Amino acid sequence: MKNKYRDHYCDKLTEKEIGKTVKVAGFVENIRDHGGVLFLDLRDYTGEIQIVSNIEGIFDKITKQSSMSITGIIRKRSPEDYNEKISTGTIELLVESEEDLVTLGKAKNVLPFEVATSKEVSEDTRLKYRYLDLRNPKVRKNIIFRTEVIDFIRKLMKKEDFLEITTPILTASSPEGARDFIVPSRKFKGKFYALPQAPQQFKQLLMCGGFDKYFQIAPCFRDEDARSDRVYGEFYQLDLEMAFAEEKDVLEVGKKIFYEVFSKFGDKKISKDFPIISYKESMKRFGTDKPDLRNPLELIDLTDVFEETTFRPFRGVQVEGIVVEDIADKSNSWFNELVDFANDIGMPGIGYFKVNEDLSFAGPIDKFLTEDEREDLIKVAKLKPNSVIFFIADRKKAYKFASQIRDELGRKLDLIKDDEYKFCIINDFPMFEYSDEESKYDFMHNPFSMPQVSIEEMVKLDPEEILAYQYDFVCNGIEMASGAVRNHDIEIMKKVFEIAGYKESEIEKRFQALYEAFKYGAPPHAGMAPGIDRILMMLLEEDSIRETIAFPLSASGADQLMNAPSEVTELQLRESHIKLR
Repeated sequence: MKNKYRDHYCDKLTEKEIGKTVKVAGFVENIRDHGGVLFLDLRDYTGEIQIVSNIEGIFDKITKQSSMSITGIIRKRSPEDYNEKISTGTIELLVESEEDLVTLGKAKNVLPFEVATSKEVSEDTRLKYRYLDLRNPKVRKNIIFRTEVIDFIRKLMKKEDFLEITTPILTASSPEGARDFIVPSRKFKGKFYALPQAPQQFKQLLMCGGFDKYFQIAPCFRDEDARSDRVYGEFYQLDLEMAFAEEKDVLEVGKKIFYEVFSKFGDKKISKDFPIISYKESMKRFGTDKPDLRNPLELIDLTDVFEETTFRPFRGVQVEGIVVEDIADKSNSWFNELVDFANDIGMPGIGYFKVNEDLSFAGPIDKFLTEDEREDLIKVAKLKPNSVIFFIADRKKAYKFASQIRDELGRKLDLIKDDEYKFCIINDFPMFEYSDEESKYDFMHNPFSMPQVSIEEMVKLDPEEILAYQYDFVCNGIEMASGAVRNHDIEIMKKVFEIAGYKESEIEKRFQALYEAFKYGAPPHAGMAPGIDRILMMLLEEDSIRETIAFPLSASGADQLMNAPSEVTELQLRESHIKLR
């Protein structure tokens, strides 16, 4: 049946249609008057076509961004009027009557912003009028790109024999490491559902149910503050799980996913080699479990060198060093900028000295060192003439500060090559970490992971010595995926939760389904979850993850478009058995 609004998409019109009468529909992008010749640019989902008319005042009542259906004759443009920026740049649509212009939805005379430059407007304004923002081809391109990437991932997973299964959105509260969004129950007075922080328990239960390879593009909900690489509230991940699988099986699937996706959609070099680095080694070399391997700088542990030092700032604390060769001739202002950066991240300052040609040191710290300490530094740090060594010393935050200084040096010295994706896999995470706030041990990564030791060995070890079969995929300093071999043994499950302060009765109550399922022949299983939004952010080279999402919440967590969160009626509160305090 013929469409009454259009018979062609703008981008599909070519010189083959010259002389033909066609009908197009879209939004008015611009209106121009060139000395009696009138022009109107019409843009639809696919592209843009120039409308032209010689009838005086024919476009006077039309407002920009109105939706229209326009009928006219395709004709060739003059060569001097070609527009190489659009696919229809050699043709135009001639309108010969006002009846050929049909306004379908009139826009207000004054727009909140110019659609073509919407990305230059404040984010809150863009999100309030997101439907206008999405008309910007640059913004819409990201959303189309998102669809293409997700479609490719789906086909890839099915090719690898994974079965797509959706899991519930309304579920029970679970300790995944962030705050839950809770949903009051009307039917069960005083009780609440929770939106899933991840489909963790459900995918494990699918493995217990006999499914072999599961995946879904899963919505996840966490009440944690937004960052440039993390949206508030809701995000999506490629959730996958494999039965009768070990760590290496999942890592092979993960490497294939990332290599295939980044090879097809990225515009940078990527290697099939994903080096595996233990958590301990990563912290020692880079000060972080999310290292940017494009940066060649590494940390040097100098704590032992200064074990008996008389220099008070280095006494009894962890001391890390970073050596950079051939920069001793940098200006004082260059070093002062680094000192300012150190102050901005919470350091009291940053010590450094330059190495002279005779391997003597130039800098205020030198006078506090003994001759033995100087010799040890030269040997341990492998110091060379014209190099500079930077010192980061702190009792608890040495790694954190050293990692940030390493990143800043990489940026300031242009050491980071921006033409490649450098992936690595971080594994062997500690199962537990001590929480000073709660004065107890807590799960460092994922409470449902399998420890690398038996129950008998767990009893003998300090909790911080217990490693887990856990792993992260990291690219250019950003965590792209997290995963683990899952605990499928009820006795081990009880023991690890006991170390984290949970009584067996509490485990049975909070994880009733898993607790019972593990009593009925649960298979060993493992999985991971790459973050869809972060993958897109990196491929699109956007500074904000919100640029990859059609309707994101603002950085504050507010929905400017739908005015959420909002108040509800007294009746709604009563039906949910809620009274506001």
